[in-house]
Amino acid sequence: MQDKLLLVATDRISAFDHVLGSPIPGKGKILTQISLFWFDFLSDIVPNHIVTANVSEFPAELQPYADQLEGRSMLVKRADMFPVECVARGYLAGSGWKEYQSAGTVCGIALPTGLQDGSRLPEPIFTPATKSQDGAHDENISFDRMAQTIGREPSTELRGLTLAIYERAAAHAESRGLILADTKFEFGRVDSKIILADEILTPDSSRFWDAGLWKPGGAQPSFDKQFVRDYLESIHWNKQAPAPSLPTEIVERTQAKYLDAFRLITGRNLSL
Repeated sequence: MQDKLLLVATDRISAFDHVLGSPIPGKGKILTQISLFWFDFLSDIVPNHIVTANVSEFPAELQPYADQLEGRSMLVKRADMFPVECVARGYLAGSGWKEYQSAGTVCGIALPTGLQDGSRLPEPIFTPATKSQDGAHDENISFDRMAQTIGREPSTELRGLTLAIYERAAAHAESRGLILADTKFEFGRVDSKIILADEILTPDSSRFWDAGLWKPGGAQPSFDKQFVRDYLESIHWNKQAPAPSLPTEIVERTQAKYLDAFRLITGRNLSL
């Protein structure tokens, strides 16, 4: 097992760099199954770290925990991870929108004037970020700073992979009535080869919007945890510990959004 890891997705949910006091029932299973769909869907672009998600194929020492692991775990290859998050943006939102308002750029990339919150960009852009190891907030960085950190050749390769994956995933999302506004990926190396790792293209790492309701100029109806962030903003939480718990209604509506995301992305239903 030294060359493998067991990834288990819990039902906990975080926002503003804090784990909240209320879990979202079934969230870990939903996100794991979405990731597995995408890993398979994108496997011709880049290899990934999946060994198996079939619990019956897990090592013998894990079998006593099979009921707890079923549906929410993946046995994966241990990779030497790059210390950057690879972010692709096709629309202006979040930290990108904030930087654009102040500087007209995102991660140093100049953008046209006159864009709004939620505007579609002329073309998808690559905007890397630092990967915090201590729970601190990730920081958007320029491509040149990324190259200084990990080298220009791997940076160029990761940029190409990130944009290729985003464009393939965004096209699929669009065919399902969704807009993939932005997303982040984590890559590593196994036997010197670059692979896609962690979880991918879930509502925890991506902004999915309802294509039929998209209208630039403000927040968009979404299938991700922006709904939770908006609730926390509405109660004026100071974003300091302890993190608040969520009302039952917010928990239930968040679970429904995650299940809707799974159904739309995969074309299947999921029993929790």
